[in-house]
Amino acid sequence: MLNKDTRILIVGLGLMGGSYAKALKRQGYVVGAITRSQETIDYALANGLIDSGSTVPSQEAVGSYDLVVFALYPHVFLQWIADYQKFIKPGALLTDVTGVKGSVVYRVQEMLRPDLEFVAAHPMAGREVYGVRNADCGIFKGANYIVTPTKTNTEDAIRKVELLGETLGFARISRLSPERHDEMIGFLSQLTHCIAVALMTCKDVEHMSAYTGDSFRDLTRIAKINDEMWSELFLLNRDELLSQIDMFTGKMDELRAAIADGDTETLRELMRLSSRRRTFFDK
Repeated sequence: MLNKDTRILIVGLGLMGGSYAKALKRQGYVVGAITRSQETIDYALANGLIDSGSTVPSQEAVGSYDLVVFALYPHVFLQWIADYQKFIKPGALLTDVTGVKGSVVYRVQEMLRPDLEFVAAHPMAGREVYGVRNADCGIFKGANYIVTPTKTNTEDAIRKVELLGETLGFARISRLSPERHDEMIGFLSQLTHCIAVALMTCKDVEHMSAYTGDSFRDLTRIAKINDEMWSELFLLNRDELLSQIDMFTGKMDELRAAIADGDTETLRELMRLSSRRRTFFDK
């Protein structure tokens, strides 16, 4: 667990930032917030998610915190660092929740003052809703948390970001390089969102809700998607995501050929392989 004297600032108080704040406040940490909307600040204060908040980055609003968590879209994160890192306390540790790393981590580290350190992380948790009003620290229970350090990071800073994940309640904490992270996320998250979007847009399903079973609901749960955020993430990880899409469509072609040819054995072998691999996720 993080030292209880650690003062934590959340920059971006949406679903994820709000959920971080809620979890940390419940454990007695001093939590501040910077976000664009005064209504969001007012809600977070009224509901005990934060101790203080501001819509305007300033020395007073930013400069007293030991750990700063960025819960922003990638392009907003980069611009915030360029404009406002001057207000961050010397020696502070920075981390994030950004869903793509290779195109963000190195740029942030290159931009930072030498007295600051940024260790990136990705909480593998979320919901199909937005905003601080939907903040829910229960989403971290049983979830995975990936830390993506680079060669410039110190072991002490990496460990503190891992302790943040433990404090939030994540079940498993892993270390990956930014590149390996983007490969894994391209397959496990971004490709699955592409599949859900494709399913919901390839056929008019407006009147199908009366007939569907759990399989379609389960497959398309993530189709209620934040188009602004996810389109940015897709394009920032374009090469890796295209590679994963090509791999997936190749396997769909194999399934299609087996069905077209009446090849029962190939179909059953693919299904057996699918069943064996799915058991790893049931443990």
